[in-house]
Amino acid sequence: MMKKAGKPDWLKIRLGGNACFSRTKRIVESHGLHTICSSGKCPNMGDCWSRGTATFMIGGAICTRSCKFCHTLTGKPLPLDPDEPGHVAESIRLMGLKHAVVTSVDRDDLPDLGAQHWAKTIRSIKETNPGTTVEVLIPDFQGRLDLVDQVIDAAPEIISHNMETVRRITPHIRSAARYDVSLSVLAHIAKRGIRAKTGIMAGLGETEEEVYALMDDVIAAGVSIFTAGQYLQPSSKNIPVHAYITPAQFDRYKQIAVKKGFDIVESAPLVRSSYHAEHHI
Repeated sequence: MMKKAGKPDWLKIRLGGNACFSRTKRIVESHGLHTICSSGKCPNMGDCWSRGTATFMIGGAICTRSCKFCHTLTGKPLPLDPDEPGHVAESIRLMGLKHAVVTSVDRDDLPDLGAQHWAKTIRSIKETNPGTTVEVLIPDFQGRLDLVDQVIDAAPEIISHNMETVRRITPHIRSAARYDVSLSVLAHIAKRGIRAKTGIMAGLGETEEEVYALMDDVIAAGVSIFTAGQYLQPSSKNIPVHAYITPAQFDRYKQIAVKKGFDIVESAPLVRSSYHAEHHI
């Protein structure tokens, strides 16, 4: 690992601007949709949108939590849009996606924390796009496994829930989520027979040993897909980068993760949970 004041060369980003990028942008905006690509200031947005892929964010654009690493707006959300599931499904149809990825803000303000809206969205996608596989990146639903079951029962092919960071750092960067609660959610997903996926951000001050301990925890929970990428501070309001992790170290993480038994591992500076997700199916 290493520390640098500025971004190293390996984090230079190619901006998208081709016809496919413009078409993806137009489809998303015309349906009044939100994407984690833009709200999270993802470094891969240009690449993904230029290939006609996007990660849809449901439940609105305002999150009830205020995690220190996240750029998504926090505050009091607006009521859910009942037409959103249909708009997401139609956008996926127009894009011709074979694999769709959906995430959401946290909706701790709702009695069911948004679980029913999640289920409606997944079912709408599948009804409109019967040949499309679905991957969802869900919140922890406060550890309420009955709500996680509503998502599982809608039958997405992959359910992801990110650990985000190691046990020691979790209380410092996640406003409400707890390490063991996240583990319990992942274990429940795997126990129900759905492919479980998780991811972490590196460069927040974790040690190698802590990363390996996290790998052991999630593989014991039944997780089969693991991603690791560099944390990048999205704004001055977010927690600073502690260290820029070298590509060689990310390669090392991948080698160790494969040896530990994960089926699929993505580990590189610009890797994000949904980046190249179509390959994980």
